[in-house]
Amino acid sequence: MDTIGHWIGGRAVPGTSGRTAPVHDPARGVQTGDVALASAAEVGDAVKVAADAAVGWGASPSSRRAGVLFRLRELLDAHRDDLAAIVTREHGKVLDDARGEVARGLDNVEFACGIPHLLKGSHSAEVSGGVDVHTVLQPVGVVAGITPFNFPVMVPLWMLANAVACGNAFVLKPSEKDPSASLLLAELVQRAGFPDGVVNVVQGDAEAVGALLEHPDVDAVSFVGSTPVARFVHETATAHHKRVQALGGAKNHMVVLPDADVGAAADAAVSAGYGSAGERCMAISVVVAVGAVADDLVDAIAARIPGVVVGPGDAPGSMMGPLITAEHRDRVRSYVEGAVGEGAQVVVDGSAGGPGDGFFLGCSLLDGVEPGMRAYDDEIFGPVLSVVRVATFDEAVALVNANPYGNGVALFTRDGGAARRFERTVEVGMVGINVPIPVPVAAHSFGGWKSSLFGDHPIYGPDGIRFYTRPKVVTTRWPDPASSVIDLGFPHGG
Repeated sequence: MDTIGHWIGGRAVPGTSGRTAPVHDPARGVQTGDVALASAAEVGDAVKVAADAAVGWGASPSSRRAGVLFRLRELLDAHRDDLAAIVTREHGKVLDDARGEVARGLDNVEFACGIPHLLKGSHSAEVSGGVDVHTVLQPVGVVAGITPFNFPVMVPLWMLANAVACGNAFVLKPSEKDPSASLLLAELVQRAGFPDGVVNVVQGDAEAVGALLEHPDVDAVSFVGSTPVARFVHETATAHHKRVQALGGAKNHMVVLPDADVGAAADAAVSAGYGSAGERCMAISVVVAVGAVADDLVDAIAARIPGVVVGPGDAPGSMMGPLITAEHRDRVRSYVEGAVGEGAQVVVDGSAGGPGDGFFLGCSLLDGVEPGMRAYDDEIFGPVLSVVRVATFDEAVALVNANPYGNGVALFTRDGGAARRFERTVEVGMVGINVPIPVPVAAHSFGGWKSSLFGDHPIYGPDGIRFYTRPKVVTTRWPDPASSVIDLGFPHGG
């Protein structure tokens, strides 16, 4: 089997640690290759190359960086189908969903192409007699990106595009479960004309992550993954004096009010709950049915589930593919198997699986779920949708706000007043009104609240520019030597 290696200094590099991990086709349940797992020494080699490249790249004109990003945008556009096919082969999501992932990643590259405008600083003239103050934004240096398995193209582009646009060098550590897309991205970066070493890829596991978090020449770390790991990344990297944005897990609720269109809400719940087999940090995993809408809503969701076609991602007609590994499939299945014992009702049981020998599960629907049950408390990250019943709007908001996660939330209603009140009072970072998956466009920032984000900056958009730069404030005076005097007072203007 082929061994998937690293990309360092503008070229493919084989692993030298002697350690590998298996890579699978989850739709067939078979191993298709091995991925090299970098040692700390190999990570150090990549960081050194990046640090050397960052010096010249950070000093290059922003117009040059924009030009190279424009070329990268064209190459990504030309290779949409190639990237999507790799994602489907190693992750399992259906091709149309994979194409959507590539498109959302491309949005972020397009945003970064405006870097000459995005890096404009500020200027204040005559803050004191003959004194001006201006602020410039400068790159931080070397940025490490640690990305999850569920979006092997989109999330790296969330980080990479803004990081290199701002003049930084970038070291990507993708998930070892679906590593191949990272190498095609690196190749396209090289073909676009980025200097050697500006973008590097090190495959690996916890050893590589630890080396990046502790390396003295890594200046900033971007991370997307589970909450326990996000907390570890934040604590470890900040202890080593790095700036960190670490996006964690989610338990996204969809609140449905009695006045909502039940059919539209059911369509949205099925789409957002079971899309990509539930392996999205923005997936809806809890439907909060308010008042009398509950019975009709549960029936409408259940009626739609048999129409969800489960199969290989590259098979015509497939709507939902497999889960990423057999171990994860078994973990997700355990929530359905244990639901009745905790007092919930299994309305639809999809735990029997799917076609062939792949890591498939069907769609499951649980009703009567409450806080304290495993199906409610845990981030399942699979095709299991839970329904919690509450009596009032205020109970629904209190339920959402009491949850430790705060990534995304949705409200379905025809009442504009209720929607405005929900927007103001809900304690979640991304809110959808009749939109089940409120992922912002690239010109806005992606990030949750509470245990869904560790660090001060969400990812991409304007906050990405702020995260990948440091402000430098310059105060200047060009005095007349004839008027120069000694003044021991503290400057106060005037």
